[in-house]
Amino acid sequence: MRPAAPVPVQPHAVPSVASVVLPDGRIVTGYAIDYVQPEPVAAKPVVSRAAVNIALGGVGFLAVCGGLLLLTTFIAALTALITQLITLAAVIFGSWIAVQVLSARGHRSGGTTVNIRKAVFKRNRFHG
Repeated sequence: MRPAAPVPVQPHAVPSVASVVLPDGRIVTGYAIDYVQPEPVAAKPVVSRAAVNIALGGVGFLAVCGGLLLLTTFIAALTALITQLITLAAVIFGSWIAVQVLSARGHRSGGTTVNIRKAVFKRNRFHG
């Protein structure tokens, strides 16, 4: 057996041909096989990503709860302040109206004047 004549081929189209001589003198010719090396397995982290995400979610939730607690406290304080301001305005405005009404009664002209100095009270009864 003669080895086959080399045929010119394009470099990446066909794999290279290899010949092996066996101990009894036979020659075996075939294509060289490139073994595909498996990708190295990445080392597993000590803590899983899901556990880390859950923990970070818990920390975020606690931060939000603290902020909400502060927000509700602020809203309650603001509500109390507004209530007190409305009450104060009602007291001031009401007292101003009372002063205006009571002071205007004595200064009216054209009204009926009743003199009760001559009235007689006998045994807790009024005799006019």
